[in-house]
Amino acid sequence: MDIRHWLAAALLLLLCLAAPFRAQGEETEKRWNVLYVEGGPFANYQQTLAHTAKGLEQVGLIRNGGVSVPEGTESAREMWLWLSEHAGGRLHFLEDGFYSAEWDPLRRAEVKKAVWDRVKNRRDVDMIIAMGTWSGLDMAEEDLGVPVFSMSVTDAVAAGIVKSAEDSGKDNVHARVEPGRFRRQIQLFHEVFHFKTLGVPYEDTRDGRSTAGLEEIERAAEDLGIELVRCTAPLDLPDHDRSFENLRSCIAGLSCRADAIYLTYSSVPVKRIPELIRPVIKAGIPSFSQSGPLEVEHGVLMSLAQTDFAGIGRFEAEAIRAVVGGKKPREVSQVYMPELGLAINLKTAMQIGWNPPIELLTAVDAIYNGASMSVPVSQR
Repeated sequence: MDIRHWLAAALLLLLCLAAPFRAQGEETEKRWNVLYVEGGPFANYQQTLAHTAKGLEQVGLIRNGGVSVPEGTESAREMWLWLSEHAGGRLHFLEDGFYSAEWDPLRRAEVKKAVWDRVKNRRDVDMIIAMGTWSGLDMAEEDLGVPVFSMSVTDAVAAGIVKSAEDSGKDNVHARVEPGRFRRQIQLFHEVFHFKTLGVPYEDTRDGRSTAGLEEIERAAEDLGIELVRCTAPLDLPDHDRSFENLRSCIAGLSCRADAIYLTYSSVPVKRIPELIRPVIKAGIPSFSQSGPLEVEHGVLMSLAQTDFAGIGRFEAEAIRAVVGGKKPREVSQVYMPELGLAINLKTAMQIGWNPPIELLTAVDAIYNGASMSVPVSQR
């Protein structure tokens, strides 16, 4: 055999020996197909998705996570489509993998069935992002054989998505949990205004009570000696205008019967918040947003929440990275304890005749002067 034939045979042998190792390497660098499920459009879902994508870029799972939050809508569909096209890397956001129930209970059942059928039969899904209480419950109800990350849930433990803050109770489920979050909110609100009665609107169903974090609200009220003034109504109807009118009617009634209003999570678009809290301002009583500064920006008096979603996004991204790295979702810590900041709307304060004390203003992270303009502390 001459030298050329010998070199060719040696090269062929090396290629044959290397092939199994390349296949093994490709398997460890598996590409994960990701699917998204939500109960309906919500501004917090947009922010959570945007900052989780950014966090995934930071931890090296995708190459381009800089998706923008669209204006004029609370839908995350446009964001998901952008990620499916631009965010390459270990995670692949399925172009046809965006599912929304549009806050319709009948459609919720259809979405659940469609996703379950796809995961079990088509087998083209490796991971599920379940945004909100509805989707968290539906995707965690049965072990579908793929990791489920339950995000942006008021109280995943009270909702029954996970067993406890320390243990999801399900190998394939992970949910971000913030123990004592609403207790801290109500304690701060009470320290500032010393109210004796607190108006709380919510839907009196299992999902509605859990979305409002009612158990924690009740414990906080008992500890502080506060009387809860309740108003219950259907708030998650297919007719969004009807849902809004039900909540508006609750708020109007509570404004006449309570010393302060605690505005719990709802599917009301933030652009309608000014209309919603008009009776509260007219009554001259303080209001607190459970969901955070976005509602303060649009007219609620104050809130205690993370000043932005960057920390949440990084937390979710780290959890996903741990699972991609080989851990079960159940083995990844669910407890998230963010640094919380205070947000105040000064225009609303002026309208109800409240002059915030200087010592309180020094602890504020964001001040809003109207329906859409904020002045960060660093610029004051």
